[in-house]
Amino acid sequence: MTALAVPGPRHAAREERGRPLWVSVEGINGVGKTTAARATAAALGSRCLLLDELTDQAADTLPGRVIAALSSTGDVCLRTGHPVVETLALLALKLRETERLTPELLAGVDVIVEDRGVDSVAVCQGAILHAEHPATPARTVADQIVTTARRWRPMPDATLLLTGDRETCVARFAARIGRTIPASALEIIEQTEQLYRELVAAEPERYTVIDVTGYGPEETGKAVEDAVRSIVARREVDRAS
Repeated sequence: MTALAVPGPRHAAREERGRPLWVSVEGINGVGKTTAARATAAALGSRCLLLDELTDQAADTLPGRVIAALSSTGDVCLRTGHPVVETLALLALKLRETERLTPELLAGVDVIVEDRGVDSVAVCQGAILHAEHPATPARTVADQIVTTARRWRPMPDATLLLTGDRETCVARFAARIGRTIPASALEIIEQTEQLYRELVAAEPERYTVIDVTGYGPEETGKAVEDAVRSIVARREVDRAS
């Protein structure tokens, strides 16, 4: 595994004492985000609140119903032919996620682990909107989505980007959903991978890159857990200083 030095949480010196540390876990489909996020939350126990990926939300919830609507065409990238509407719907769900974090829900919680955050919406929808309008660079669209999201909700204090061999990740994703990934979706996955790299280069203080090439689920989970614990430790040092 290759990882960048774990940065301290953003705005640690200015955050309100007692506010949970928010860490999002990102990466392309099949890299092991969900398994790692769940393993980390289990290891941290009651002090950790796990926010499931939108596509994993229960079908009888609002997010579940929205995702079901976006999945109705059968496209693995949730494309219904209305990319701007899709983008706004996904951003609205991420905003609602923040609004539902009441003081009662966060009682005793030190860390929030989010399986796919706003960055996922930015890179995935940026790639999709670029495919629809090639004259507009995907990075420009992704930046606009992030800028819009920042007006509505805080960005994560830290973001863990898992990287790995793309072909292996795609094979895992295909096996999980029981379908062959079409060429159009493979292009979107390739574009999202590139956009993640560009976002990391633009905002290195927020991102930690963890290369999980060749890792199994347990190793990937342990790598994410260790990174989260390191960020928490840095936060405690910053608070004490």
